[in-house]
Amino acid sequence: MRSAVRPLVALAVAVFLCGAIPAAIGQSPGTAVIEGRSEDSAGAVMPGVAITVTCDGKPSGSAVTRADGSFRIEGLRPGVCDLRAVLMGFKPFVQQLTLVSGKVTDVKAVLAVGGLTETVTVSGMAPSVQSTRSLSAIAGPPPPSPIRPQPWRWPSAPYRTTSFDKIDESPFLGVVDNPLSTFSVDVDTASYAYMRRALTHGLLPEKDSVRVEELLNYFRYDYPSPRGATPFSVTTEVGPCPWNTAHRLMLVGLQARRPEAGRTPPRNLVFLLDVSGSMGQPDKLPLVQSAMSLLTTTLTPRDRVAIVVYAGSSGVVLPPTAGDQHDRILGAIQGLRAGGSTNGASGIELAYEMAARHFDREGVNRVILATDGDFNTGTTSRGDLLDLIEARRKTGIYLSVLGVGADNLKDGTMEQIADRGNGNYAYLDSLEEAGKVLVREAGATFITVAKDVKIQVEFNPARISAYRLIGYENRALKAEDFKNDKKDAGEIGAGHSVTALYEIVEPTTGGAQGRAVDPLRYQRDRARSSAAASSELAIVKLRYKRPSSDSSVPIDVVVNAENVGDGPSANLGFSAAVAAFGMLLRDSEHKGTATWRMAADLAARHRGSDPDGYRAQFVRLVDLAEGLERASRARQR
Repeated sequence: MRSAVRPLVALAVAVFLCGAIPAAIGQSPGTAVIEGRSEDSAGAVMPGVAITVTCDGKPSGSAVTRADGSFRIEGLRPGVCDLRAVLMGFKPFVQQLTLVSGKVTDVKAVLAVGGLTETVTVSGMAPSVQSTRSLSAIAGPPPPSPIRPQPWRWPSAPYRTTSFDKIDESPFLGVVDNPLSTFSVDVDTASYAYMRRALTHGLLPEKDSVRVEELLNYFRYDYPSPRGATPFSVTTEVGPCPWNTAHRLMLVGLQARRPEAGRTPPRNLVFLLDVSGSMGQPDKLPLVQSAMSLLTTTLTPRDRVAIVVYAGSSGVVLPPTAGDQHDRILGAIQGLRAGGSTNGASGIELAYEMAARHFDREGVNRVILATDGDFNTGTTSRGDLLDLIEARRKTGIYLSVLGVGADNLKDGTMEQIADRGNGNYAYLDSLEEAGKVLVREAGATFITVAKDVKIQVEFNPARISAYRLIGYENRALKAEDFKNDKKDAGEIGAGHSVTALYEIVEPTTGGAQGRAVDPLRYQRDRARSSAAASSELAIVKLRYKRPSSDSSVPIDVVVNAENVGDGPSANLGFSAAVAAFGMLLRDSEHKGTATWRMAADLAARHRGSDPDGYRAQFVRLVDLAEGLERASRARQR
């Protein structure tokens, strides 16, 4: 009985948290519709199930079931089609349907607990690479596996080899001695998805896995669209600090221009897939295969996609192929299997070579690395890997990273690889997250609208005595780096929003004044300019480069005291709730009076527009974290 209970517990948590990913295929006259719901054998609804429809041997539509287990796929060609429903840890559901023009076909997909024998085989690496660098054996049908796959479970603590770089939280700094705060923007979201996975499996995440800026930037905010030639707008706001009433919060928000429907540039994509032995678990390579299958249905004839794999050696599974050849692409994806050690460097070089062969000056040129980050052969030094990737980005080919798995995850390495590759780093904790990253927010993931984006805030010492930037610890820059166009910084994709929060202290309120130091012997207080006597609290300076330029463009935005409100907007209120939650997860010394209930209530009150349900899901995650902390305290008594 115990083996059946655990999948049902995981299912209950999935029902509690999952949202919806609607089908990306439009409806047209003379077409058919499939709609229905997915359940387990006990009748419980199943969100996050991947539904694919194949007609006449060709992929025709896809969807992921919503929180209530429902789905709908439109624009299907009438005739005989096969529907397939897949979720990790359950046996696939397959049903043949006869679709009729103008009619809706109802389906109930019932999945039973089981493995994923058709998707992955744990075996040795394929034969050695030939001079053509082709590994056709890897793309062929996998032989039957002698190992019976089991539903994925979070590894117990003694066996976890996941590693995170240490984070030293930013302190309060006095404005007189530290008037400038300079940092690179960050649009990564990996920390949020990893945190969510830990909580849904009954664990509070490791403190160093919680990067508050990535929690903030997981969400989209109601910032205005940019006007004119500037690729992003800049929004500022000052309001109350909920965890310290003597302080205030200052928000800086950027909103990148969203891609216009039907005018997205062609994509030259090379998927670089880790097929080493450590990727054989169901939450790794099989999840990547499902994610790529979702993406495949959105590719067009203007797109090109290639697949390069690496383990002990590397090779080409799929040469650059037109995006509308769905059956060929899916065949290569479905034939992948895991085995061998990990030599990531050779794969990275080969992937860049593939991308360069079909480089499109008017399009998107990107390598997408999917791995658990466990590089253990070849170039294993993090420094050497980063140097290799930094050299390649100068060609105009960027690199993004998709992290998977809960054991062996080398988070710090993957984050820095994406940063040096002018890409972003996402963590796939579910097929729903894969749909968000690769389908729903494909513009932000693939299309760069501004690169090397830096922010520098100068505070007015007459109005602000001290400040603290919340998060962005590993994005801090020296003041002189701001105008140095040779200094790398973060990229912003189409539709991305970036949010930064400062906790600020006014001179009349006392409180944090920054680190105390002895008075200077040879200098006195700096003379203040006439601007210090104005109503200005701070000036926010930005610099960015257009994707094809090496020269930065400056932007200045003044923050005035007259614009300070008594109550926060939905933008400031919700972001404050997320920041409070992050500080609680980190047990920050700066959390003040923050509580789980305060964070949940603040988020619910300022939920704002939430078409995808991510903000509602966040409130449930806060409740879950509170319960886990309470249980942890009870065990320690």
